[in-house]
Amino acid sequence: MLNLLFKNGSQLITLLGLLFAFAAVFWLLMNKRDLLPRDHGREFAVQGALSAGKWTSAGIIMIPVFIVSSLIFGKVNVETLIYYVLLAGAMITGYLDDAARVPWGRLKKGLFDFAVALAASVTYVYFNGSAINLAVFGITITLPAVIYIILGIVLIWVSINVTNCSDGVDGLSASLAIVTMVSFFLMNTIHDDTSGFSAEILLFAVCLVAYLWFNATPSILMMGDAGSRAMGFFIAIIAMKSGSPLIYIPFAIVLILDGGLGLIKLSFIKFLKINIMMNITLPLHDQVRKNMELQDEAGNVIRKNWSNTQTVFRFVIVQVMVSLLFVYLIW
Repeated sequence: MLNLLFKNGSQLITLLGLLFAFAAVFWLLMNKRDLLPRDHGREFAVQGALSAGKWTSAGIIMIPVFIVSSLIFGKVNVETLIYYVLLAGAMITGYLDDAARVPWGRLKKGLFDFAVALAASVTYVYFNGSAINLAVFGITITLPAVIYIILGIVLIWVSINVTNCSDGVDGLSASLAIVTMVSFFLMNTIHDDTSGFSAEILLFAVCLVAYLWFNATPSILMMGDAGSRAMGFFIAIIAMKSGSPLIYIPFAIVLILDGGLGLIKLSFIKFLKINIMMNITLPLHDQVRKNMELQDEAGNVIRKNWSNTQTVFRFVIVQVMVSLLFVYLIW
């Protein structure tokens, strides 16, 4: 009977892993969330005061469950073990920042990000080489190893930080991350790629689904930097393991725009003393929730700010449409 339901034993193992990961995250967040720190509120974020007092750092629960699930039900080799150590490192640094009374500065977090990105990029090149498949065009190019490592560092650093910056609305970053991960899973399936972390992608996505049960508006807990930074790291790794790292751009375009524009604005202000996008509140999820209201000459509101739910659904819809387009192009 099982042979009729599963093509091979690995599918059954993956299914058991998915059930285990979901149940473990759900049970721990339901019964052990009192062990998590409380959020202090976000001073400059739209509705940031509403997060004060909520449990945060749910990532300190999700990430270990994912790692354990992957070790039991996924592929285990030296390369994956290194990635899991680095993933745990991203989680721990995020947790320490979450739990700190005074948030860490950008320099301190940036140095940790660079160290993790360097180690991961070198690991990838050592085990996989430096070839890049341009999936949309169907061609493959091989870069010098040093160039690939540098580009890998940039990819990982960007993914960590844009994902972290997008974590400001209940359910937003996790929902977008799930769409991004499933997009890579579909691409791996289309290419029949056995090295693309397909089972691991599903395990991580299921952990996020369990988390969203508690993070849906109005949320009772948040993943914190412990979750968002680790999530960004994992997305970068699956992009590299897909063999087509540039496809990260369309598969995570909403995360990039939502979190990345704010980083660009801050960089221009700090290094070039130029204040670009002066009339836009960043991240973009704050812009649509605060500055979208428009009135006519009579004072009638003709366009309203988006609610949290509208923001999540509309951002996810945009990402789903872009991802589907590019999945079709690489079919």
